[in-house]
Amino acid sequence: MERFDAVVVGAGPAGSLTAYHLARAHARVLLVDKARFPRDKPCGGGLTYRALRQLPFSVEPVVEDVVSRVECRLQYRRTFERGDRPVAVMTQRRRLDSFLVERAVEAGAEFRDGSRVDVDSDTQVRVAGAAVEAAALIGADGANGVTARTLGLAGEIVHGVALEGNLRYGPVSRRRYGGRMVLELAVVPGGYGWVFPKGDHVNFGVGGWDFEGPKLRGHLRRLCEEHGVDVEELTDVRGHRLPLRRAGALLSRGRAALVGDAAGLVDPVSGDGMYEAFFSARLAAAAAIDVLEGRAETLAPYHAVVARALGSVAAAGWGAKVALDRFPRATFALMRLPVTWRALEQIVLGEVSSPSTTKGAERRAMKLVEALARRAGDPGRAFKAAAA
Repeated sequence: MERFDAVVVGAGPAGSLTAYHLARAHARVLLVDKARFPRDKPCGGGLTYRALRQLPFSVEPVVEDVVSRVECRLQYRRTFERGDRPVAVMTQRRRLDSFLVERAVEAGAEFRDGSRVDVDSDTQVRVAGAAVEAAALIGADGANGVTARTLGLAGEIVHGVALEGNLRYGPVSRRRYGGRMVLELAVVPGGYGWVFPKGDHVNFGVGGWDFEGPKLRGHLRRLCEEHGVDVEELTDVRGHRLPLRRAGALLSRGRAALVGDAAGLVDPVSGDGMYEAFFSARLAAAAAIDVLEGRAETLAPYHAVVARALGSVAAAGWGAKVALDRFPRATFALMRLPVTWRALEQIVLGEVSSPSTTKGAERRAMKLVEALARRAGDPGRAFKAAAA
């Protein structure tokens, strides 16, 4: 039987970065994915500067555009535009994920792609049918991963759904969309529409509550029409689910822990999980190193650390999500205020850890958004309690 200090199941952003951190700490790490790399994944492909701050290396080699302007529109009518400095970079998952795997391998991790993983326990798996033992097991195998399901972690997860497609520059204008992120708010219940620039094309997408799944093609068609695009010209049209954890969902037990999408660590309002993927990777790796170096017996403490660290962020995200659904005009009016935008910009740039840590006028603006969330029912309250 092969033995490793840690096995990481899934080589997406969360898994590869976990493997990187562990390998850098001189752990013997096996990183496994069922797909053959390079492979693509449906995703808007945006990395906020908050997410980039979590990386110990630059992703410049796979950056295809830098967003410095954000255009927001309410129900395809009222519009405002903000931005005078970069807030996000755009990439494609095919390129990003391969790049992150390469960094993990360079750090010393062993990578096996095209290999099915069966989880037998928190310390034993079968990789392509062969038994492998590990001191720590990290589940990074996404929303439908086998790790959480087999070990009874994550619990019941709420899902969002999204549908996206690409259109090359030419039919759409690079001058119009280059360096610009367009957000179409209150056009899909529980979500929004987007237009993201890439190297040689534009990504059009819509996402919302899971019950909107049968209607997403209609929502995507409307988005394209509003931007003067024929939806039939889109290529690589794909749908995917967005896992949203419930407060208290168990993320670690024994020698196993979940990171990224496998843990449901997706921002509820934006649907972006990159920051949470990178952040949870660092925390899970630290917990595993504590086990390997004898400071802890299990990875169980990881759950409480995540709840404290990400609880206020999740609470704010859920609050903003329901406020935008229930009171779209009032929420939009607050968003377009310069002081509110400064607060949002500070969060996206990683200058503050959550809306609750903003100060002065920015904090007062965030409190107004919180008041709308309370009136809408605020499902984020339970996350605040978990973070306390």
